[in-house]
Amino acid sequence: MRIFVIVIFTLLSYNSMFAQKNNMMVRLSEIEIVPAYLEEYKTILEEESGASVRLEPGVISIFPMYEVENPTQVRILEIYASKEAYEAHLKTPHFQTYKTTTLKMVKSLKLIDMKSIDAETMPLIFSKLKTND
Repeated sequence: MRIFVIVIFTLLSYNSMFAQKNNMMVRLSEIEIVPAYLEEYKTILEEESGASVRLEPGVISIFPMYEVENPTQVRILEIYASKEAYEAHLKTPHFQTYKTTTLKMVKSLKLIDMKSIDAETMPLIFSKLKTND
């Protein structure tokens, strides 16, 4: 019964977020990391992105990745339910820890705000993900 309640709550949360998709904030972060700090940076980023998605209802995606042929080139697909959710994210302890501990590791940072061409497809993308619950 508990799993059923969790599934229903999750579906209702997603439906609520996707109903507000016109208010979503989507950003691509382009980050270049100082090579000597790459492994340490990736560990810190993995902790921060995981905490953000788990703990913040307004964070839909913080999906970090790096270029295969140039691992110091990191990209993060960030999707927030709203600008307010993004602003709340910036104030969280896990983001503040990430930001302050990685300052010396970041060679360059470019934040690119994006607009969806086909926001209607987004719920289908997430519905294809399966969990082992």
